[in-house]
Amino acid sequence: MAKQKPVLPFYGVAALWIGYAFLFPLYLPGHFIFLAALSLAAFFLLNGLCRGGTAPAAETAKEPEKQEKPASTGNPELDKMVKDGSLAIAELKRLDENIADPGISADIVRLEQVSGKIFEEVKRDPKKLSQIQRFMDYYLPTTLKLLNAYDRASSTGISGENVDATKAKVEGMMRTIVSAFEKQLDALYGSEALDISTDITVLETMMAREGLAGEQLKAEPEDGTDIRLEL
Repeated sequence: MAKQKPVLPFYGVAALWIGYAFLFPLYLPGHFIFLAALSLAAFFLLNGLCRGGTAPAAETAKEPEKQEKPASTGNPELDKMVKDGSLAIAELKRLDENIADPGISADIVRLEQVSGKIFEEVKRDPKKLSQIQRFMDYYLPTTLKLLNAYDRASSTGISGENVDATKAKVEGMMRTIVSAFEKQLDALYGSEALDISTDITVLETMMAREGLAGEQLKAEPEDGTDIRLEL
């Protein structure tokens, strides 16, 4: 891109000629020669000031803000998930803004929320990365593909057999897709649910053994008397 030339030197020379014409006669050749030399000096002087004091327009234009890259986790596979997840969330936001249908828009927002929670949970516990491999490789990109097809069909502004069929098929799948995303998120907590169930079972057993749970345990007297110890 060519640099924009400064215009101040030209304006300065023009002003010099106008001012000189008011003050001195310009009908003699000597005046023209002197004014030409003076104009040349003024032009180079102003041009030098412009080059030194102002940057070219291309350089002064504000550069677009660069998207900040997420910090590396030290795990290449996890880093890829974070990157792909961020791109997917951004695409869901774009589709939500483009698609006017309130029902589809609400489903997209729900997909965005659930997907974000999935990514956060895997970031918290990278061992769960293998559990969302199929989600990342197939379910999520295919969902985005379907929504993009719906977006293109909606943007045609017409009602036709193919356009309406495309929209109807995607609309019919959205609740199933949302449910599948929610089940994927729920599956990530399967190991925690198992651990908690085990802990609760052990806790209940120990508390019952110590007489701290359920009905009050009564200790039978060993000497056959009627004395009973009640906790």
